[in-house]
Amino acid sequence: MTARVHRNPERPSVQKLTVVGSINVDLTAITDRLPEPGETIGGGRLRRDAGGKGANQAAAAARLGAEVRMVGAVGDDADGGWMRSALVEAGVDTTHIATVSEATGTALIVVDREGENQIAVCEGSNALVDIDGVEFSDDETVLAQLEISMELVSQLADRVPGYLALNAAPAQQLPRAVLDRVDLFIVNETEYALMPELQDAPLVAVTYGSKGAALLERGEVIASVPAVATTPVNTVGAGDAFCAALTIALRDGLSPEAALSTACAVGAAAVADPSSQPALRPLAAYLP
Repeated sequence: MTARVHRNPERPSVQKLTVVGSINVDLTAITDRLPEPGETIGGGRLRRDAGGKGANQAAAAARLGAEVRMVGAVGDDADGGWMRSALVEAGVDTTHIATVSEATGTALIVVDREGENQIAVCEGSNALVDIDGVEFSDDETVLAQLEISMELVSQLADRVPGYLALNAAPAQQLPRAVLDRVDLFIVNETEYALMPELQDAPLVAVTYGSKGAALLERGEVIASVPAVATTPVNTVGAGDAFCAALTIALRDGLSPEAALSTACAVGAAAVADPSSQPALRPLAAYLP
């Protein structure tokens, strides 16, 4: 695993970050409560937002101050153009976002008054993401998620020469080559329970919602911090903002505890924003 160098947290360096992942249109119904199976709930309000785990993390990282490029795919449709423009507006380099024949990915989301959600994802163009022609350098960090194919994640494990972080969501079995190669895994408590193989991973961040987050080295807790109190509006993009912030903070040399605290503060800011790609300040604003 790449060593963590402890620098002055008041002067964070500009990180070079490549995000390889999904880009979706979020169709969100905001309701008083989540429906039970087979139940229809009325009185909802509809939102259409830019989303997708990959795009959310890229937008968050750019707004936090990293130099970010995105590798992904959108459809040759109006939504694809919109998703690309949203990332450009956030400060993301979209050179390696391909335009393909499949429709742009879509997430169908229901959010209740407490900010809890249910999500179904239609992958569309995300099934065609590839890294052909993409060069990775020793000094850049690569962040991926599991809304792209495991085959592509395995290719990243083989080709990325620098630091590789993986938001292992949604949960699924991880190949040995991926487990052995990834420098940082980021999951929530449910995903951690569903992937026991992560207990042997070199470094894993686990989020516990309102209970905070922990960082583990081969199953042993090396840092644990409480959550930042906030009023939840939409939890959809909070985990993605946390992933971006934690990856940048650790790579900038912050201690495990300081990095976790910073990421929790960013996640709290994101959960208080209705958008999946919330407005964020530079990372230094969230330092403990």
